[in-house]
Amino acid sequence: MTSDAFNMSMRKFLKQVGVTSQQEIEKAMRAAHPANPVSAKVVLTIPELGLEHVVEGKIAPGGDE
Repeated sequence: MTSDAFNMSMRKFLKQVGVTSQQEIEKAMRAAHPANPVSAKVVLTIPELGLEHVVEGKIAPGGDE
């Protein structure tokens, strides 16, 4: 795979992850109406590469939308 093809493929994947994740988080936050920030955790695994990458953080609830 060329460097350009690799970069495009990775960007397409990450865009899909970002967009779909944001949609699901927004839907869950609207349904739950949390008063305080919620903990979030994302685990990225690529078994063929032996990769497991964990990202953890907090998401604050929005105002009246």
